[in-house]
Amino acid sequence: MRTRARFPEVERGAGHYESLYIKATRPDGGLGVWIRHTVHKRPDAEPTGSIWFTLFDAEAPGPTATKVTYPATELGASDGAYIEVGGARLEPGRATGEVHTEVLNASWDLSFSNAAEALHHLPYEWMYRAPLPRTKFLSPYPGARFSGRVTVAGREIELDAWPGMIGHNWGAEHAERWTWIHGGGFGDDGDGYIDIAAGRIKIGSWTTPWVGNGMLVLDGEAHRLGGLDRVRSTKINDSPTRCDFSMTGKGVKVKGRVGAEARRFVAWVYADPDGPEHNTLNCSIADLELTVERDGAEPRNLHVHGGAAYEIGMRETDHGIALQPYADG
Repeated sequence: MRTRARFPEVERGAGHYESLYIKATRPDGGLGVWIRHTVHKRPDAEPTGSIWFTLFDAEAPGPTATKVTYPATELGASDGAYIEVGGARLEPGRATGEVHTEVLNASWDLSFSNAAEALHHLPYEWMYRAPLPRTKFLSPYPGARFSGRVTVAGREIELDAWPGMIGHNWGAEHAERWTWIHGGGFGDDGDGYIDIAAGRIKIGSWTTPWVGNGMLVLDGEAHRLGGLDRVRSTKINDSPTRCDFSMTGKGVKVKGRVGAEARRFVAWVYADPDGPEHNTLNCSIADLELTVERDGAEPRNLHVHGGAAYEIGMRETDHGIALQPYADG
C-alpha cells in the first residue's frame, strides 16, 4: 500500500476533501482518460463520494465528461482498497468501475504497474501531519503503465502499457491557486517522467509566492525539484490553456512549457469543505516541452506530444471554457 485514504479518520466536526485520480494516455498521444475518486465532507456533515470520468480525444470537438455523486453508505476503503466509491474500486495494481448518467455510460477495468517509488511532494513527513499546508499531495504511482479496457458510450478502447500516473491529495482547504503538470514515457529507456505540483497559499490577506515540489526521472536518475528552499528559482507563468515554468534541484535545472487548444480542456467546480469554490481546468492530452540542464551533461530537450497533463485551479471564472454542470460537495 503506497498510500491510504484519510477520510475515515476525519472527525465529524471537521471539513475534508480527498481525491485519488488516474491519468493514462495513449503512447503516441491524442487520447487519454482521467478518472477521479473523490470525497467531500462539510463540517458536521456526512461525507459524499463522487466519480468523475473524462475521455480526452484530440479528434473530437472536446472532452466527454460526466460525474456521479453517492452518499456515505457507498463510500469506503477496506479489504486492501485505496478507495471505493459507488462500486468503483482502486487498489494496488488494479482499477475497476463504471458510471451511468444521462450524458454517457462508461466502464473501466485496468491493471497497472510502476517500478518507480511513490513521490511525496512535501519534503518532510511531518508536513503531512501538520495543520499547514492545508492541502497534502503525493503521487503513489508517478510513472505508471496501464493495460486493460475502457468503454465509453459503446466505444471500446484497449490500453496496452499506456503511460500515466495515480495521484492522491487531501486536506481541509484547496490552495488559493495551483498548477499540476505531468508527462511520462520519455528518455532513452521510455520510463522517464516529470510530476510537478505548485501552489500559492492564502494566509489572511497575504498570498504566498509560488511553492513548487516535484520530481524529474530521466534515464534512470531521479532529480527532486523545487521545495521551500528554492522558492526564488521556481517560476510559474500560468494561464487557462498554457503554463511556462522553471524549477531547479540539486545539480539540475528544468525549463518547460505545457499547454493545448482550449477545446481540449475540461472545466469543473472544486469546492472547499467550508464553501468557497475554484474553477479548475484540466487537459490530459496537452503538449509538453522540456529543457533539462544537468551538471556535467549536455542539455536535453524532451517532448511529450498530446500526452501530458496540465491542470490549473483558480478563482477566476472568465477563462472561456464551459463548466461541467455538476456542483461539488
